[in-house]
Amino acid sequence: MAPPVLYSFYIVFFFLVVVRGNIPTTLDGPFEPVTRRFDSSLRQGSDDVPLSDPRLAKKVKSPFPEQISIAASFSPSSLWISWITGDAQMGSNVVPLDPSTVRSEVWYGLESGKYTYRQNGTSEVYSQLYPYEGLLNYTSGIIHHVRLDNLMPGKTYYYKCGDSSLNALSEEYIFQTLPAPGPNNYPSRVAVVGDLGLTYNSTTTIDHLTRNDPAMILFVGDLVYADQYVTTGGNGTSCFSCTFPDAPIRETYQPRWDGWGRFMEPITSKVPMMIIEGNHEIEPQIDGVKFQSYQSRFAVPAEESKSKSKFYYSFNAGGIHFIMLGAYIDYNRTGAQYSWLKEDLKGVDRKLTPWLVAAWHPPWYNSYSSHYQEFECMRLEMESLLYNYGVDIVFSGHVHAYERMNRVYNYSLDPCGPVYITVGDGGNIEKVDVEFADDPGKCPKPTDNKPEFGGVCHMNFSTGPAEGKFCWDRQPDWSAFRDSSFGHGILEVINSTYALWTWHRNQDAYGESTTGDQIYIVRQPDKCLVQPGQSPAPSFHNGSSSSSAQGLDQSLAQPMKSTWLLIYLLGLFASIVLTHGIN
Repeated sequence: MAPPVLYSFYIVFFFLVVVRGNIPTTLDGPFEPVTRRFDSSLRQGSDDVPLSDPRLAKKVKSPFPEQISIAASFSPSSLWISWITGDAQMGSNVVPLDPSTVRSEVWYGLESGKYTYRQNGTSEVYSQLYPYEGLLNYTSGIIHHVRLDNLMPGKTYYYKCGDSSLNALSEEYIFQTLPAPGPNNYPSRVAVVGDLGLTYNSTTTIDHLTRNDPAMILFVGDLVYADQYVTTGGNGTSCFSCTFPDAPIRETYQPRWDGWGRFMEPITSKVPMMIIEGNHEIEPQIDGVKFQSYQSRFAVPAEESKSKSKFYYSFNAGGIHFIMLGAYIDYNRTGAQYSWLKEDLKGVDRKLTPWLVAAWHPPWYNSYSSHYQEFECMRLEMESLLYNYGVDIVFSGHVHAYERMNRVYNYSLDPCGPVYITVGDGGNIEKVDVEFADDPGKCPKPTDNKPEFGGVCHMNFSTGPAEGKFCWDRQPDWSAFRDSSFGHGILEVINSTYALWTWHRNQDAYGESTTGDQIYIVRQPDKCLVQPGQSPAPSFHNGSSSSSAQGLDQSLAQPMKSTWLLIYLLGLFASIVLTHGIN
């Protein structure tokens, strides 16, 4: 029989080689840039799922609840539950429903069928109005929001929602509260998705995401794409201005929101979905009113996180502090959002929440032609603040493809910069982006890519291989890996310094061993946590890669350097034991 020490060796060897051996870490970077181009055997996009599809149809009679969703509050002791009752209306003259006619109640408890607690909330309706000939108006069903308090972290609760006085409570649903803040407490999996829409590609994304069994969903904007339609419905389009050049306003078909809410209910009724606005949530109407669907349909912990706006807020999920920022509201250093962000960052206790993750819709770092340098103004205003407080990861969408950056700050490779990841590849009707700004003839003009909000701050690079140019002539060094595919990501935080990031492509059959992208993101708080108010530490690099580490396609077969050293030492020790035995 082998000595007991060998069993320990076998276990360690299995973990290092089989479990971790093929996955690189950010400590192995910066990586040589790698591009996986669009697979021409696939279609670039698909049509929207019609509202006649059974998955989008209303399944209950009024006033029973539908489109049920939950959202985290600032702390795991609280949670939001939202739903809709009544029937939305479309027409020239719509009359809003009266929210006071239906109560907003949640009955809940720790055992199935035993609802020890009851909480009341608020309700509202919203209208989307277009005073133009031939355009139809919309008014929503009654939207209910209830905040549950005094919950126990990490516990399973059973609940019903609705109006008990009308005998109109929902069937029983279930949710699990997020873990309490702490350096050893983390949600099992955080799904990250953006620019979803409701196409057949979108349904594949959500099917894969659901089977990954996330504890929470982080949604980086552009949810429904109701603004790809005219008010009379019909078919959506991948380019509104191209298909409807004479439209008097960017129209929307609001029933798409209701269909989306029904489609998403199987997962949003049990898993907190944390959203931030994208440009497709702007939805302008009369008198300069915008974002009505976004602001009315969803609950977010704005007040709990001391924000005065649903466009930016923060919350904790175990040992992770999430910051959600708004790109379509004032982000200047003199504005309310920046002031709130600064105070929120000051209040983060990295001993309780070691990980600091930020999210907003448009990416600051992006090597695709689409939306290239579109939100440079926002980056110039906010990047140094996030860097000084040691933000670890930044998630964005907007670009309909996937891209993961090397650690970067101010366009220079920097071991203390955040890992920026673009996941705007949920599957929407506008199709996947396939062109890169460094491809011949694909560099946008500085006058292109104007943002829907804010100024234009396009600039030429001042250092590195692209010095004096608006675009690189090859994949930028800060871009580690990019792939024109639809999919979603999963973040699994392991401890206070290691987190596993996995990006799943839709075209890869679910459950296969292959992944679109996978890497351990490693924090180095002893080296990188800069004191607020100090100037950022100088980056070790100025725009060109000096690392011999390979990019994703090669690095999937390249174990971590430290792992191989440990394996070698363990193997040497085992060979000694086998040769000489243990006394």
